[in-house]
Amino acid sequence: MVEAAARSLLERSDAWGVVPVPIEDLLTTARLRVATYSIFDPRAIAAYALAQGKKAATLVKKAIGKIFGVLDAYDEIIHIDDTVSESRQRFLTLHEAGHFQLPHQRKLFRFFEDSNNELDPGVADKFEREANNFARFALFNGSSFAERAADLPLAFSSVKKIHKTFKASLYAGLREYTRTHRHICIAMAIEKPTMCAVNGFSAEIRRSETSLAFEEKFGLPRLPFITKKHPFWCLVPFGRATKPTLFTLTDLNGDQHEFVGEALDTTFNILLFACPTALFKQ
Repeated sequence: MVEAAARSLLERSDAWGVVPVPIEDLLTTARLRVATYSIFDPRAIAAYALAQGKKAATLVKKAIGKIFGVLDAYDEIIHIDDTVSESRQRFLTLHEAGHFQLPHQRKLFRFFEDSNNELDPGVADKFEREANNFARFALFNGSSFAERAADLPLAFSSVKKIHKTFKASLYAGLREYTRTHRHICIAMAIEKPTMCAVNGFSAEIRRSETSLAFEEKFGLPRLPFITKKHPFWCLVPFGRATKPTLFTLTDLNGDQHEFVGEALDTTFNILLFACPTALFKQ
């Protein structure tokens, strides 16, 4: 349902297959607009509050809670924090458009804006996941990213090459590349290593993404940290990047396989990518 709604908006905007996605056209079709001022700018909050009264206080509260973006479903306006990167703003805009384009969400958003009730946390979490999926599908124009990536060598360098074409962040591009790839591969976003009383010198795993082929053969990653005993520890960069490095992973049957991995410290987080040595750059 979510991807169908995203595709419908792309098609109605004559944007299906267009790369990068013309977000302004999508907003026009959806009858949405991004506010010309940022509700996240303290100087703008006062002016907005004077114009909108009590409603403004509610929206500002929601905006602060969500940090980067908020949908004013009643006035059909999207507020985006313009201090974040352009690629992040594009994703946030599509995320908020997803809240509006999904009928069951738009109806509830308008209801809760007109009442003093709060959206149930469980429902809110489900809505956020749906909006994220809507934004992902729209940003990468369905399978357009996966189809182009399939023609490139299996390597981190391919993500660095293609993500800019879609005006997506390297982080989002790496996740989409790994999630949709037909071959065995895995990606992780981790924090910088720190000393922990329980785990010693370790790095927290913020997010992991695997291809279906990886999941079927190796299962899904379960550990919340990369420690010195973790196979991926050799990829953790103590500098800007880790060049292609060999290591071994054990599959669900107990068999060992040689992998090659790379890593990059983006300053926001550390991104890791790995695949079997036999498939690297194939």
